Amino acid sequence: MNDSYPSRRQTDKPQEKRSLLERLTDLISPEPDSRSELLEILQDAHERNLIDADSLSMIEGVFQVSELCARDIMVPRAQMDAINIADTPDEFIPFVLERAHSRYPVYDGNRDNVIGVLLAKDLLRYYAEEEFDVRGMLRPAVFIPESKRLNVLLHDFRMNRNHIAIVVDEYGGVAGLITIEDVLEQIVGDIEDEYDFDEESGNIIASPDGRFRVRALTEIAQFNEVFGTHFPDEEVDTIGGLVTHHFGRVPHRGEKVRMGELIFEVQRADARQVHMLLVRRDPMAGQRESELQPQGT
Repeated sequence: MNDSYPSRRQTDKPQEKRSLLERLTDLISPEPDSRSELLEILQDAHERNLIDADSLSMIEGVFQVSELCARDIMVPRAQMDAINIADTPDEFIPFVLERAHSRYPVYDGNRDNVIGVLLAKDLLRYYAEEEFDVRGMLRPAVFIPESKRLNVLLHDFRMNRNHIAIVVDEYGGVAGLITIEDVLEQIVGDIEDEYDFDEESGNIIASPDGRFRVRALTEIAQFNEVFGTHFPDEEVDTIGGLVTHHFGRVPHRGEKVRMGELIFEVQRADARQVHMLLVRRDPMAGQRESELQPQGT
């Protein structure tokens, strides 16, 4: 039977020039015929300690990137941190400081009319120059369709030295945004930056605004101890797992859920898991509970 896709091992060298070891290897360990077979071989190699868990996870991430498209991991339009060109620097700079991104889409009128991308570092000119023209310092925005494959998008990011793209739907409306970091995190997992935890910070850090930044891998028992809650840990072990279980899927960045007296906001997540949460107490929780109490006569 003819093989339409001959083994590369068979075609790299003439048969007579291949060593006995190479020929024996072909007989004992034939090459995989499909992606699933290749993954099974890699998983078996991990079980035999030939490759470590991080390497296996990255290889699986590479396969996943080739199967996902922009709509699968983009930040939805409603959760985009964008700037209105009509706002003054005094109005949007506090927002930039709070969100702490390096790039922001800028729109004129409505979010479907993105006119460019503002780099946070360019705002330093506001404090150094008498005349400050936001519109004049905008970088061109890159628009991509929702269906664009992530492996193709990553190649485009690298070739064009671009870090952010605006995702549009079939009608030309803005559907969301995606960054090169979002794509890379599908391969290597969460990428920490200067705003993330260091190794000695612990799993739960209080912010000046009353919110808490919580690692998703924080054990529920530790979380309960800090917040005085009583979340169960029979089905899941971590607070990220609890939030995911509540959604019934892996939530996207910016999505929120209320559990008990706490509001959880997903700060960082990829297609596989949640990495970071913002947690705050619901200021209306006490009022809601009092409304449920029977009223005196």
